[in-house]
Amino acid sequence: MKVTLDYGRSGLTVAIPDDLDVTVVEPPKGVPIASPEQAVDDALARPIGTAALAELARGKRSAAVVISDKTRPVPYRVVLPPLLRQIEAAGLRRDAIEIVVATGLHRGNTPAELEEMLGGEITAGYRIRNHDARDAGAHRHLGRTTRGTEIWIDAAFLDAELKVLSGLIEPHLMAGYSGGRKAIAPGLAAVDTMRSLHGAAMLEGNIGPGIIDGNPFHADLLEIARMVRPDFLVDVAIDRQRSLTGVFAGELEAAHAAGVRFVEPHVLVSLDRPADIVVTSGGGYPLDSTLYQAIKGLTASLNVVRRGGTIILAANLGEGLGSAEFQEMLAATGSADEFMQRVTSAGFFRIDQWMMQHLCQVLRKAQVIVVTDQLSQEDRARLFLPTESSVGAALDVALARHGRNAHVAVVPQGPYVLTTVRGRRLALGTAWQDAA
Repeated sequence: MKVTLDYGRSGLTVAIPDDLDVTVVEPPKGVPIASPEQAVDDALARPIGTAALAELARGKRSAAVVISDKTRPVPYRVVLPPLLRQIEAAGLRRDAIEIVVATGLHRGNTPAELEEMLGGEITAGYRIRNHDARDAGAHRHLGRTTRGTEIWIDAAFLDAELKVLSGLIEPHLMAGYSGGRKAIAPGLAAVDTMRSLHGAAMLEGNIGPGIIDGNPFHADLLEIARMVRPDFLVDVAIDRQRSLTGVFAGELEAAHAAGVRFVEPHVLVSLDRPADIVVTSGGGYPLDSTLYQAIKGLTASLNVVRRGGTIILAANLGEGLGSAEFQEMLAATGSADEFMQRVTSAGFFRIDQWMMQHLCQVLRKAQVIVVTDQLSQEDRARLFLPTESSVGAALDVALARHGRNAHVAVVPQGPYVLTTVRGRRLALGTAWQDAA
């Protein structure tokens, strides 16, 4: 059996022996929209729960349009032109509109990356700014959430008279689903906000892919968004080819909820039994460019891997491991237990510790083998995980451990699929306790 995993820009075709007990996990296919720009125009003119974008823009003297960074494959060449046209048609001059990249704590996007994302006409014609979470002076304090999270948000965005958010709705390891409120926090938040939002205690709570109800991270983000009071949201859904399948525009909470209801049937897959071995991907470009982002492919497998099982992660890793802080933590960590003791100790905080914590949550339940053809020997030495150059070689290692009667689940799209066993969604902090 041959299966193509989402890997880098072109995919990775792997051969799975025919004598194995294999389940290929493919969600139902979404239907691409025939006229995507027209669909965006229509959604902006007939939004959910609020007035049309053009009406909201009328009389405003400045606008901030928030976009996702390069780690999210939002089809902005389709989404942004109609959005910007409607704002300008309402009377705002082009020089009064700023496009803000909601980087969170990711690095800023380069001019070349922005041109690839947005197209040359937009990058040449509009002011574009990368949010910088580390610049404390560029943020304004709005108080605390009921859970005690300090709210520091990009001040220039807060000063804009028209605040428009955009993003992609997909399963998300912390928020349940991405999009909506995430464009504000963590997208436009400062480091001090992350201390609580991405703190060790928060990540051990009821958070995980597809979990919205009772999710404290989601609740904190909503509370922050309500304090900021954005004017308009444009979220989208896409298929495996990155084609637009849905547009959800309007009031933040109502539009995002409508998008989640639309997306879930297209990403949810329910297996009848757990897998001893899961072969998954980091989601392909741009998500699998670094190990930091590709870990989402691992956390997405926790619902379906058997306790004590093996997860094989295929990820391009063309940009290496991730930030300098993340690399330092990897190099300083000898085991998952060691890191969990550090991250949960009083006063400990490091930028990007949250993805290390998620990696360790995976390692509580399963072994991990990373398959990549891009990672340097130096980076491999920093990584306390075994690596292989091919999925076949990694599968041989896993089969030697579990036997050839093992149940193998193959998840070609990795984190873009909400994989479950009989519909159960497990919190990442307690998934290791479940036999599934």
